[in-house]
Amino acid sequence: MTADQPTAETDRPMSVDTEAELDEVLADNDLVLVEFYTEGCSICGSMEPILTQVARATDAVVVTVNPRNDPPLVDRFQVQSVPMFALFVDGEQVGERAEGFIPADDMVAWVDDACQ
Repeated sequence: MTADQPTAETDRPMSVDTEAELDEVLADNDLVLVEFYTEGCSICGSMEPILTQVARATDAVVVTVNPRNDPPLVDRFQVQSVPMFALFVDGEQVGERAEGFIPADDMVAWVDDACQ
């Protein structure tokens, strides 16, 4: 799934490739959870089913992006390790970023807390 497809609620993470696509998703959706990942990262791979659970259990649009595909993302979001997660409400990052493996219940709670 790419950012040029409809941004209606989805029960699966969507993948974007560029900073422009990410900005479009952030502008078009009230609540967005972004995972910054890299290919070959085993922890990133282990987060895939968890992100699907988060997409199904919350109102968040869940997006995955490999910042190596668009290097300005590394600087803009200060990506120093992956997986890294950032939560956006109305296009603005809220709260602290999270890094590493996060259990599904903790991730859902983090997203739900941002809505309150």
